[in-house]
Amino acid sequence: MEYRDEIYIDVKPEEFRSKCLELHKKLSSPVMMYFAVDEGPGKKAFSVYCAFLDWAGKRWVLVRMQLPEGQARFESISKDVFSAALFEREMKEMFGLEPEGNPDLRRLHLHEEVWLEGFYPLRKDFIPPERAQKAEGSYRFKKVEGEGIFEVPVGPVHAGIIGPGHFRFSAAGEPVINLEARLGFTHRGVEKLFEKMPSAGSDDAVSFSERVSGDSVFAYSTAYCQAIEKIYGILIPERAQYIRAIYLELERIYNHANDIGGMAVDVGFTFPNAFASIIKEKTLALNEKISGSRYLKGVNTVGGVNRDLGGSERKVLLDFLDGISKDFRELKRMLLSSISFMDRADKTGILKKKTAVDLGIVGLAARASGIPMDLRKTFPGVYSAANFKLVREEEGDVLARLNVRLREIEESVRLIREFARIMAPADISAAKKSAPEAGCGIGYAEGWRGPVLFWIKTDASGRIERCKIVDPSFHNWQGLCFAVLGNIIPDFPLCNKSFDLSYPGNDL
Repeated sequence: MEYRDEIYIDVKPEEFRSKCLELHKKLSSPVMMYFAVDEGPGKKAFSVYCAFLDWAGKRWVLVRMQLPEGQARFESISKDVFSAALFEREMKEMFGLEPEGNPDLRRLHLHEEVWLEGFYPLRKDFIPPERAQKAEGSYRFKKVEGEGIFEVPVGPVHAGIIGPGHFRFSAAGEPVINLEARLGFTHRGVEKLFEKMPSAGSDDAVSFSERVSGDSVFAYSTAYCQAIEKIYGILIPERAQYIRAIYLELERIYNHANDIGGMAVDVGFTFPNAFASIIKEKTLALNEKISGSRYLKGVNTVGGVNRDLGGSERKVLLDFLDGISKDFRELKRMLLSSISFMDRADKTGILKKKTAVDLGIVGLAARASGIPMDLRKTFPGVYSAANFKLVREEEGDVLARLNVRLREIEESVRLIREFARIMAPADISAAKKSAPEAGCGIGYAEGWRGPVLFWIKTDASGRIERCKIVDPSFHNWQGLCFAVLGNIIPDFPLCNKSFDLSYPGNDL
């Protein structure tokens, strides 16, 4: 199956590493996806895929190798490409595949407190253990030793409603000299659960995609639907493309408002936080008025959208934009005119561009460090008609990540106005195909954190054989760990909120 925006390069196992390194250098792309597929049932054979983004060619390039039957080893690429490291750890624990040469194969999601060795959930012949059992040994944190160095453990239970994550600080006096994050506490087996869906194109499957990460409902359902539409050969109407783009921007607005308020409250500046909360609530109330759901659930369907933006909804939307623009100007003034706030945000939590490139950082965090990465620019679609302007900062600090959010909100408001003006009356959904099709493909959306990716393989009956999901948080947690270095521990909440990464999006 061929797509305009995807190309697959089949290589022999002994060529896999060299081809991946060649593409990583040639395309200047991190490893965007890297995953295994069990080609069973009935045979012990696995395929491994590694995906890169060809920015200039506006396409995904996937290197694919088929391991010989019975072979569960392949040559690691993580020593040369850091963005591959976590993916290889994931393949080791989920499939039992050994990336030879990877120096760090600790578990990610299947914690030793619950999972014994030898259970690989994403294999087709997986039979879950009868009960949870603690494995031998324990998780090995990296130890920083030396005179005057001490450790501060934080989490996984936090004093709030955020997800669970364990952060282990090593400090010498006040400055942090190492931070290691251990996540996976909310692992739910999402990719395995997609394989249980009776049909990839069903509304139940779309609804399930909306529940993977609750603050990115629409980005997830858009990426999922796009993958299935690609496999089934469905071309969605242009009006549906505009409506999807409008809702993606609304999701960006309310999440950016939430983060801006969170950054303010983390330095004790409570009034802007309260004001930002009002902006978020206004946006959620608008969502419900025009879509029927505060978090935009039930809007997407395979082939388009379920609900149009008619004349009355369009008027409500445009009136909202007029009011929200005024509110954001006031919020921006409050923050940028506060000397104490600027003192805390400026030059705090710096993630240098070279470090961000080496780590494979994506999305908002990458743009704040000077990397012009945005899928709305690489795959513009209807965004080209609205003359989309990519927002980028260079400093890579908390203030830069704040400024990206402020500027992106302004751009989102402009884009929504343009989309509402441009889109013409037409159908909002293509006819669904009665017969399912076998195939595979990538669906993607530039969510408010960054790229949300689905790679899906279906069989001839329309069931999902393999679903691989990548949230931008999976790439970016390591960026947070580097950004706090040299800062003091009390600045960690501010640095953390400036990234605002997802626990459930990471802990699939």
